[in-house]
Amino acid sequence: MTADRPEPQVLFVDDEEHLRLAAGQTLELADITVATFPDPAAALARVSRSFPGILVTDIRMPDMDGLTLMARALEVDPDLPVILVTGHGDVDLAVQSMRDGAYDFIEKPYAPDRLVDTVRRALGKRALVQENRALRRQVTGRDKVEARVTGRSPLIVRLREQIRAVAATEADVLIVGDTGTGKEVAARALHQASPRAARPFVHVNCAALPADLIESELFGHEAGSFPGATRARFGKFEHGRGGTVFLDEIDSLPLSLQGKLLQAIQTRSITRLGSNDAVPLDVRFIAASKRALEAAAQSGEFRADLLYRLNVVTLHMPPLADRREDVPRLFVELVAQAAARYSRPSPDVPSAVLARLSAKDWPGNIRELRNAADRFVLGLADETPATVTVGRLADQMAAHEKSLISAALVANSGSINATYAALGLSRKALYEKMQKHGLDRASFRED
Repeated sequence: MTADRPEPQVLFVDDEEHLRLAAGQTLELADITVATFPDPAAALARVSRSFPGILVTDIRMPDMDGLTLMARALEVDPDLPVILVTGHGDVDLAVQSMRDGAYDFIEKPYAPDRLVDTVRRALGKRALVQENRALRRQVTGRDKVEARVTGRSPLIVRLREQIRAVAATEADVLIVGDTGTGKEVAARALHQASPRAARPFVHVNCAALPADLIESELFGHEAGSFPGATRARFGKFEHGRGGTVFLDEIDSLPLSLQGKLLQAIQTRSITRLGSNDAVPLDVRFIAASKRALEAAAQSGEFRADLLYRLNVVTLHMPPLADRREDVPRLFVELVAQAAARYSRPSPDVPSAVLARLSAKDWPGNIRELRNAADRFVLGLADETPATVTVGRLADQMAAHEKSLISAALVANSGSINATYAALGLSRKALYEKMQKHGLDRASFRED
């Protein structure tokens, strides 16, 4: 195949030349690339698990009939859509073949629109299969950071680079982001990519600690240090020895405790309640806040010296509204996770659904998107209209067009041929729109 000719989406097999020529012209006019074959064996040689297209074959042929070709193709890939072209007397045979794995059949003589519609549906099915396979490969093939912090947008790519860069150091880290953006996920990714990965990751939700026990929970206590303390107890910090302590919602920590935390971070030691002996502390601190701590420090709600000690490195978690192109891929992955969690088969997600989801603002971010994925798997998917930020009509139209193209690219694993066919565009028009919206094909292709 020449470098300038796209890989065919359809392998069309028929021993009659005029039928091959007619079918080829019909599909090419519909912007569907096709390769025609008089020889079934030649078409079979093109079938593989990575082949992005489908097989259309006549049933009645010399040497190897269509049913034999279908059986051999499905041995290579059981999920390959195969469309059978039948004569009038072969309809019962074709119906039986669908029980044996055929995707659909078309009876001769068929209208050109019937061929195109059936092929497009089969190509859509193939694209979803390939996308699900790609996601499974990515989960097993990605490094520890990408396996947790997923997405292809420039903001997320940059965030992963920052996590990898700081993971190998001992620097303390502050993670800032809106609710549901994945601050804990980023903290765990940082821990897993660090030399401390084999040691504990201790998650402390500062907002959930009881006010009267918060000091004991963090620093531990000796027996008799307060009423009810019948025996000595390690605090959260000591449980994290050798590993990472993640202080979630650190802005909720009372000012009275912030000074003692500052001392623990500076000296890497703690003193239990009721004791005068310092206990060495080998931990890395990661703190997280959903609000900018600089403003809290200026208002006196947060110690400025603690802020400057914590934010040696600051990571900013972008909201989904700033990386809409990641929504389709994230949703497909969250659907697969939800299906495993509920012990249900993972359903295919149509590109139209992905486009609708990409248009939403998602104020709850990934947490809200995960809930939507759960509902989708459970058959309780919301059908309410997408909510889009109010703004200039041209900007809204451009954002919607970008989300539609991004969703189609995800659904088709970055295949340009399948994408422009699904969107009803010419190849040239799709390239122009991708360039206009800054969409890079490589960001949507399989790893």
